[in-house]
Amino acid sequence: MSWFSAATRIFFLTALAAALGLYYGHPWTAVIITLVCLIAYWLYQLRRVQLWLHDPVQRPPDVYGIWGDLLAQIYLHQRKNKEVQESLQSTVNYLQDSFASMRDGVVMVDEQGAIKWFNKAVEPLLGLRYPDDMGQTLTNLLRTPEFNAYFLGNDYASPLDYCTTDEVPSHLRVEITRFGEGARLLFVRDVTAAVRMEQVRRDFVGNVSHELRTPLTVITGYLGTFLSDSDGFAPPYHKALRQMEQQAQRMENLLKDLLWLSRIESEQHKGEQELVDIGGLLEELQSEVAHANPECTVELELGTNHRINGDYRELYSAVSNLVDNAIKYSPQDCLIKVCWRQQGDSCLLSVHDRGMGIDSVHLPRLTERFYRVDDSRSSTTGGTGIGLAIVKHVAAAHGARLQIESELGGGSTFTLVFPVRS
Repeated sequence: MSWFSAATRIFFLTALAAALGLYYGHPWTAVIITLVCLIAYWLYQLRRVQLWLHDPVQRPPDVYGIWGDLLAQIYLHQRKNKEVQESLQSTVNYLQDSFASMRDGVVMVDEQGAIKWFNKAVEPLLGLRYPDDMGQTLTNLLRTPEFNAYFLGNDYASPLDYCTTDEVPSHLRVEITRFGEGARLLFVRDVTAAVRMEQVRRDFVGNVSHELRTPLTVITGYLGTFLSDSDGFAPPYHKALRQMEQQAQRMENLLKDLLWLSRIESEQHKGEQELVDIGGLLEELQSEVAHANPECTVELELGTNHRINGDYRELYSAVSNLVDNAIKYSPQDCLIKVCWRQQGDSCLLSVHDRGMGIDSVHLPRLTERFYRVDDSRSSTTGGTGIGLAIVKHVAAAHGARLQIESELGGGSTFTLVFPVRS
């Protein structure tokens, strides 16, 4: 029954009461009595509806008219909502069962930062206790400044790696994902073994490189002495001595690059932050290249005077490696173009050469340590295979990324893309 039908019934019932009252000489009394009865009936129906709403498990009461139609609609919506709720609860239970079986710790928090659920794996990692910590604010339970700053910072583009202050410190990695209306899902992983292994590797590379420098210096010194007075040697030894000196120099360059890479990768290393004038850095590099490689020309295009907040030595090393690579893999009398410009919200430092180029299949692996496109080419140019790894790590330390564009036989362009910070 529609609202209009119910109103029509009330109108005709009132009109009939008025007509009967007029017949007996009391029209208003009849109308008032009729309306009071209608109100009492509706209040009775309303009371039945209210009782049913307090106990919706029962079927709705049998009522007639517009009240029956309203109850039917409410009952239909209740059944649909119940089905949706059961489906959502089933999904939540499935996700919780999945997270509970994970080796990594998982924590769900609401928009206020209160803990809604966590699995058993996270208890030893973050020191949470079930069920005492349910509903507690996560930042009140964890006192680590790095974690609280990351959690409250709302910038979860990169994971957080930090060391705990427990009696036996451990290294944890935290990744946070948003879902729903401000709720957050935390994944916590113990990466202590990986951090220790990486530290062992770095220490090994650094120590071996350092220890090899002294005997290599002695060997290089004696070779230089022999070559400066090579008249006393038979001619076949001249070529051997020159090759030994070249390989010794190559080994010395390799050790120097290894030590520099180890320094850049070191977690304890904090570069001296300053506003670096990239234009002045490029002009200094241009002068150095002109002195060391007079046959090559480095052409600068300075389209911006924007400065980068970072470490001058590291940035100089990265750009120097890019320019050295361009020179090594370009023909004689080469022209190297170095461009520093601003594009949108980024500053781009590009090094372009017209050399032999690189096949596209090699581009994804160029920044790997000791990766060589062609072993024979590397031995000819004297490359160590570490230059681009240094560039990649310097870029990462300065919030930049390395882009590589190359065409076999058509030259290469290496670009460092720095975000512009106000």
